[in-house]
Amino acid sequence: MNRTTLSLIGAVTALAAVTGVAALTGGSSEDADPAAKAATRLPVQRSTLLCPAPSSSDVSSTTYTAYTPERDGVEAKDGTAGLLPAESHSDDVSDPGAGDGGSKDDNGDNGDKGDKGAKDGGKGGRTSQGGDKPVLPLKEPGKPVTTDEDSSGAPALIGTADGRFAPGWTVQQTTTIDAGSGRGLLGTACTAPDTDFWFPGVSTDRDRQDFVHLTNPDDVAAEADLKIYGPSGRLNASTDESITIPPRSTVPVLLSTLTDQRSAGVTLRVTARTGRVGAAVQAVDQKAGGDWLPASAAPSTSVVIPGVPKDATSARLVVFAPGSDDADLKVRLAGPNNSITPAGHESLHVKSGMTAAIDLGDVTKGEPGSLLLTPEGGEGPAAPVVAALQVTRGKGGDQETAFIPATGAIERSATAADNRSKGSTLSLVAPGATTKVRVTASAGADGGSPVSKTYEVKGGTTQALEPPHPSSGKGPYAVTVERLSGGPVHASRMLELPQGGVPMFTIQPLPDDRGTVAVPEAGQDLSVLNDD
Repeated sequence: MNRTTLSLIGAVTALAAVTGVAALTGGSSEDADPAAKAATRLPVQRSTLLCPAPSSSDVSSTTYTAYTPERDGVEAKDGTAGLLPAESHSDDVSDPGAGDGGSKDDNGDNGDKGDKGAKDGGKGGRTSQGGDKPVLPLKEPGKPVTTDEDSSGAPALIGTADGRFAPGWTVQQTTTIDAGSGRGLLGTACTAPDTDFWFPGVSTDRDRQDFVHLTNPDDVAAEADLKIYGPSGRLNASTDESITIPPRSTVPVLLSTLTDQRSAGVTLRVTARTGRVGAAVQAVDQKAGGDWLPASAAPSTSVVIPGVPKDATSARLVVFAPGSDDADLKVRLAGPNNSITPAGHESLHVKSGMTAAIDLGDVTKGEPGSLLLTPEGGEGPAAPVVAALQVTRGKGGDQETAFIPATGAIERSATAADNRSKGSTLSLVAPGATTKVRVTASAGADGGSPVSKTYEVKGGTTQALEPPHPSSGKGPYAVTVERLSGGPVHASRMLELPQGGVPMFTIQPLPDDRGTVAVPEAGQDLSVLNDD
């Protein structure tokens, strides 16, 4: 008989080293159970991020910014961070180029545009589709790296970071489309692969072209199911809702090809049947520009939608109840001084398995705010929901649209990678108790020194502020929010790049970066008995 002894802490540490996602905790530390509080938190050893293909428009340009924050307790060991292009698989009915005026070859692909890679410009790497030179390789934590891209036909990117670059590694993709369909500023933080995504706020209406980009980071094929839910339940499928994503490839799918029903406010669920995928929705409005719609936080009985701009001319709230019970929600707006109930929109009833949408108009009335959705009360347990807000700024032909999903709390830290010398607004909301945070501006991509400031956010309020700038820094820089004490804090970042009278803007949520894993203390060894 042979006896192999494996301690629990050794097993969990090994899992963290392999996956970078072992034993992650969410929410505020006050809600953690005693066992979790006693656990040791260690930095992740490996992170994976997926960036969707930015645009096939001939009048677009994209800036990529990658960053890993400096962290106390992270040893200066070797490591790497970079991204490689994914292979593109598309057809005539699910190719974003069809809506952007891009030329296509006989197979429905964007001709030789896929061979264009990231332009170095002296700041980052250069790659072409199928190439093997990484884009945005980091040299040291604490200093962002940036590169510009002629977006026409640029590929999706699959990236990994390990060692000292893994904890908190983030990549921001910011695209400007000067004219035509989708005109505007489109931004997204590249996301980690997962098996389940919710996108409330997508559309199958004729005025919108919404593409879900599915990216498979692994060496075996993945399969994902796409289901769409409207005001009366699940929309009828007009084609197979199961999509196969080849290894290390990306597939864009036009949502209106999945159903014959047209609706402006619906919810998409992406579920990986096999493997894991990255999912991102690009929403293109014929009149109000476009942006990326990030996935909502996981279903919860209370949700926070942070960072509604003070000059929003309209806001449309979309909520879906995925459980077996209806959801009755209280709607509040957390402003600079207190929380109020929007007149005429005190509550919202969402039927089980259905999507509800309400137009809130210019709900912020000239002051920044955040939406808080909480159970209204009554008999029985509260029902979980997912939610997102479509925000419009400007009027008439000068409108521009962005999306804010329900966003989880920052347990420890979160980062927005691409900030400019002008046009960045950081929104912090404390839905419960007062909280204290530290906001750090990194060095710029072209030099400078980091700068930190501490802020206190009163419970039930939103604080919208211009983040600190790096000292003597030039080029894009990162902003990291660290929760220091108090209640939960949720955050988002708005980037404005106005052009020709159009208030171009994009909003990115800042969920916790999951840069550490909780490793429980071993109570005893685990023994595996092997008979000879």
